[in-house]
Amino acid sequence: MIKKLSESIREYKRESLLSPLFVTLEVVMEIIIPILMARLIDRGLNRGDMRATWIYGLIMLAVACLSLVFGALAGKFCATASTGLAKNLRHDIYEKIQTFSFKNIDDFSTGSLVTRMTTDITNVQMAYMLLIRIAFRAPLMLIFALIMSLTINAKLSVYFLIAIPIMALGLGLIIKFAHPLFRKVFKIYDKLNTVVQENLRGIRVVKSYVRKDHEIGKFRSISGDVYDTFSKAEKLMALNSPLLQAVMYACMLIIAWLGAKFIVAGSLTTGELTSLITYIMMILMSLMMLSMIFTMLTIAQASAERIVEVLNTESALTNAADPIQTVKDGSIVFDNVNFSYADDPDKLSLLDVNLTIKSGETIGIIGGTGSAKSSLVQLIPRLYDATTGTVYVGGIDVKQIDMTVLRDQVSMVLQKNVLFAGTIADNLRWGNPKATDAELWRACEVACADEFIKEMPDGLNTMIEQGGANVSGGQKQRLCIARAVLAKPKILILDDSTSAVDTKTDAKIRQGLKDIIPGTTTLIIAQRISSIEDADRIVVMDGGRVADVGTSAELIERSDIYREVYDTQMQMKGGQVNGEEA
Repeated sequence: MIKKLSESIREYKRESLLSPLFVTLEVVMEIIIPILMARLIDRGLNRGDMRATWIYGLIMLAVACLSLVFGALAGKFCATASTGLAKNLRHDIYEKIQTFSFKNIDDFSTGSLVTRMTTDITNVQMAYMLLIRIAFRAPLMLIFALIMSLTINAKLSVYFLIAIPIMALGLGLIIKFAHPLFRKVFKIYDKLNTVVQENLRGIRVVKSYVRKDHEIGKFRSISGDVYDTFSKAEKLMALNSPLLQAVMYACMLIIAWLGAKFIVAGSLTTGELTSLITYIMMILMSLMMLSMIFTMLTIAQASAERIVEVLNTESALTNAADPIQTVKDGSIVFDNVNFSYADDPDKLSLLDVNLTIKSGETIGIIGGTGSAKSSLVQLIPRLYDATTGTVYVGGIDVKQIDMTVLRDQVSMVLQKNVLFAGTIADNLRWGNPKATDAELWRACEVACADEFIKEMPDGLNTMIEQGGANVSGGQKQRLCIARAVLAKPKILILDDSTSAVDTKTDAKIRQGLKDIIPGTTTLIIAQRISSIEDADRIVVMDGGRVADVGTSAELIERSDIYREVYDTQMQMKGGQVNGEEA
């Protein structure tokens, strides 16, 4: 785990090494000060030697100034290194997520990934800051102060050596019981983030169904779990301080009592006792800092494990050793394909799919809810891989084609259309970053999006809010179709992407697609017969299987599933017409 995290230090190695170096110099200066103080008292003040008093006083001032400078430099380099590590970790996790397949995303969940990139990385950043500064300072201060104490009076200093293992044992027991609670609390944070994201994303639905109280109750319940679990962990960690102080103050009382006796006996000077008490305070502060470090490391360990889990996860989809860099044409073949989201042969979403699609064909796909229509087309651009069997594009196994090349040639308008914060032009250029304004307008005309864009005050420069919140469902669908058209792909997949537009607009879009990208293989998933009725062939899906393939006329004759949908929709259409005439 440490090795994996250290890979993200990269360009901040220099700062990570300089911070402990200056911390060491700072500690050395602080350790010298009590020695100088003892000499100032014993050789200057007690003897009435003002010259010695001034000399030792000025030396102490110079050493204190050096300590201040070294401390400031250590802090500067520490801050740079820790924030740099956090920056690199966020970059590395984000970059890793971009390589994830849909399956990887499903395994982690969006809320969990957000928590890992925010709260978990912040915890690791704080821990790293403590490690390269306080974790060096505290042990060095402890060791040097103990050595100096033993040098001054070994009999008195031995009490520290007895106290240290007692405190170490207590701290170890506390951490043992607190660590599992911190691991648990971060999993609850994942749920909390998911609830907040769902609520914000679906705020219109929440308000329209008056479910505010339900959502508040759900949030309060999970927030309460976070509070309860964190409270238990923090209560355990809070035992650190009283344990530490009880032991150390007991040591101080013993040393003060015995030290007075030693002074009376003449085996200890006043200056030496003053220095010894100063070193006691240094040891106490060092142990307090170590306690704080262990507390933070206990929290950070759980976060670090979750971060490394993401960094170590390999994408379920990878390129072949020497991937093919071209896609010859838009032909598609499904050869004995079975698919399971869980990679479980007993839980298949697609079963025994055998289907051949010629380049340039327009294929309609229809079927009931849950018939695996979307699962079928998602195998083409390798959003998922077939569990068994092979999918061919352009006569080549998709696993042998470079994924970037493949996806450049397969444009897909998903069921859930997504627009990003930015202008309309920015969103459209996802399809072709080099597209001119003229090309953008042409694509919008094909998708019947030009009409509403022209009515907007800034046209193509109109800002789209996050998720496309300021455009309607139909407008969003048309913009996503225009974006796909700009890529001029060999294969275009429309996954129920005209469901929010009227039938007249739907027909215009289909005709426009034929005009602007002729020769492109087009797959249209639709619930409306009118959207696919004029397709070259129609694939009927049922229960994850290809139930039938044929033209609309052929399927009316021989497919019960298709005929039932066709008759139902025609009756509804006829009823509306009759109703209007009446």
